[in-house]
Amino acid sequence: MSETIGYAAHKAGAPLKPFTFERRPVGAHDVAIDILFCGICHSDLHQVNNDWAGAFYPMVPGHEIIGRVKEVGHQVRRFKAGDLVGVGCMVDSCRQCTYCHQHEEQYCKSGATFTYNSQDNHLGGVTYGGYSKHIVVTEDFVLKIDESLDPAAAAPLLCAGITTYSPLKRAKVGKMSKVGIVGLGGLGHMAVKLARAMGAYVTVFTTSINKIKAGKDLGAHDVVLSTDNNVMQTLANQYDFILDTVSAKHDLGQYLNLLKVDGQLTQVGLPSDPLEVTMFPVILKRLSINGSLIGGIKETQEVLDFCARHGITADIELIKMHEVNSAYERLLKGDVKYRFVIDMSTLD
Repeated sequence: MSETIGYAAHKAGAPLKPFTFERRPVGAHDVAIDILFCGICHSDLHQVNNDWAGAFYPMVPGHEIIGRVKEVGHQVRRFKAGDLVGVGCMVDSCRQCTYCHQHEEQYCKSGATFTYNSQDNHLGGVTYGGYSKHIVVTEDFVLKIDESLDPAAAAPLLCAGITTYSPLKRAKVGKMSKVGIVGLGGLGHMAVKLARAMGAYVTVFTTSINKIKAGKDLGAHDVVLSTDNNVMQTLANQYDFILDTVSAKHDLGQYLNLLKVDGQLTQVGLPSDPLEVTMFPVILKRLSINGSLIGGIKETQEVLDFCARHGITADIELIKMHEVNSAYERLLKGDVKYRFVIDMSTLD
């Protein structure tokens, strides 16, 4: 056992504060990591506030982890001390079920072990995440980070990156694709970069006039105000795929109207309130509506390698550990462009 320090919430809605806890000993197949950076995901805020229920406290959030390998177990073959590595949303699964064998551990029949607020099968209790100095993870759930990537800006690739890459890949987005991205936040800005790198024609749909220039700067071919009904009507039946990253309640119908026959809309934003869907365009154009949950470990490594080849990272604001509570307040207001990342060297 090794003692480490992190920042934890001790009850729903409480500010995070320093918290000392134990990491497990390094086993034969384990990798011990000194954490350099950890991204702040909007789901961290939901979990800390118990918005989705089922939260356990104290809670150490963080599943966008970048660090250096400190030590490896004697059976580890893929990593060595000093390697730049990442840990994303999962740290284990049953590894025996159909979904695990298909490299879709996030859908594990026994339930994936998430990086925090999940049952800890090694120590008992719950897992603690990346708002901390150190972590120990089984080799199969550690990811290689190319040294060419800015490690701080690479952290959000471990959640926002894979969350948007996986549905784009599943939709077979490529050079002939016309893609719409709904929302331009942490997920949306990654989706724009990835879809452009895949060769697609990309349109951002936003309700904010302030994001028109930002969308263009990120590489979108067009940025459309979804509140402009006249413009939205002129775009009907033009899109192959729409990726909806918005987590607030909104009208899906206006985006279904944009899709071609056999078009597809994938929802990755997670609204707390139900979304209403009119079935007329779904039936008349044989549309598909689905959701997507992060991605498996193999696919997460794939997006990291893709981003290294294309020079893609997130646009971030680097903060100190003690600034996490004010960052949460700003995140609630949408005051970040586009992802907060914590510099763990500031955690004492």
